[in-house]
Amino acid sequence: MITLSGRTHTKTVEGTIGSSLLNLAQQSGIDWLYNCSRGTCAKCRCIVTEGASLLAESTDEEWDRLGPEELEAGYRLGCQAIVAKPGDIVAKNKPYF
Repeated sequence: MITLSGRTHTKTVEGTIGSSLLNLAQQSGIDWLYNCSRGTCAKCRCIVTEGASLLAESTDEEWDRLGPEELEAGYRLGCQAIVAKPGDIVAKNKPYF
């Protein structure tokens, strides 16, 4: 199960391998901020507090926008964070602004 928190809503949803955290949030009606869905705006930035190892490796877009310090702290871009393995994931939308 994947627990996603937006600005005011939190829901636990069934995880789909190959889906991004942003797509799962959109499909579930969670108020997750985003603009581009390509990894360029970083508005979908989130903190993954559980299950980070169940996501695909960080993308070049994430390395460009977030950098090593934020990635090491558990931050990802929701549009780039793809579910790779089943299990429990907890993420909260944490845009810069």
